[in-house]
Amino acid sequence: MDIVTRLRAAGCVFAEDEAELLLGAAAAPAELESMVDRRVAGEPLEYIVGWAEFRGLRIAVEPGVFVPRRRTEFMVERASKLVPPGGVVVDLCCGTGAIGVAATTGMSDFELYAGEIDPNAVHCARRNVEPVGGQVFQGDLYDALPVTLRGRVDVLLVNAPYVPTDEIAMMPPEARDHEARVALDGGSDGLDLHRRVALDAPTWLRPGGHVLVETSARQAATTQRLLTDAGLEAGVEHSEEVDGTIAVGRRPI
Repeated sequence: MDIVTRLRAAGCVFAEDEAELLLGAAAAPAELESMVDRRVAGEPLEYIVGWAEFRGLRIAVEPGVFVPRRRTEFMVERASKLVPPGGVVVDLCCGTGAIGVAATTGMSDFELYAGEIDPNAVHCARRNVEPVGGQVFQGDLYDALPVTLRGRVDVLLVNAPYVPTDEIAMMPPEARDHEARVALDGGSDGLDLHRRVALDAPTWLRPGGHVLVETSARQAATTQRLLTDAGLEAGVEHSEEVDGTIAVGRRPI
């Protein structure tokens, strides 16, 4: 049975494209066979080949680390228009660091910092963030960041977990069975981390600075209200093209 047929039988919708990627990544027939076996067993393709495509970039991905989603490209598109020359960008709950890296791509003058609680993700993020001149810190939300950033952040990017605990079991197996639970679980209503992010965001943003929080269409109004209650000017934006939703807050000048 050829590779495409095996992948298609396993439920891979884009079997031809995946087969091409696996063929390109394997250095020997035995390695290819192992890779195909792993994919047929349900392991995410990104873990097998070691990278994910995100906004035209090849982002290093390691097993267990949250795989960047296409819907998050909407946050990057919006953020890239908000970063001023020399701006300070923070990627919180950074996972692979893809969001911060993509948001500053093409810029020559910026400061990029990323924070993440999962040590495995920190290791992975450093592979992506440090080559572009950024820094990655380990810690719980803002605790990861250098205190010297307080009141200096121009754009705060947050893709914190927002899946309600009871709904994780309904996620695709590639996510629920392979990505770290800490990268998925947002608490009973999915908004535990959004509450904490919103509460302290004004402390870290400069006057006129923005925070962008990925959320779902169902949760967006609540995430927006959390930002407003924290003293930010807030709204919700949505992309039909990638089905991405973000709440955007701005610290008043």
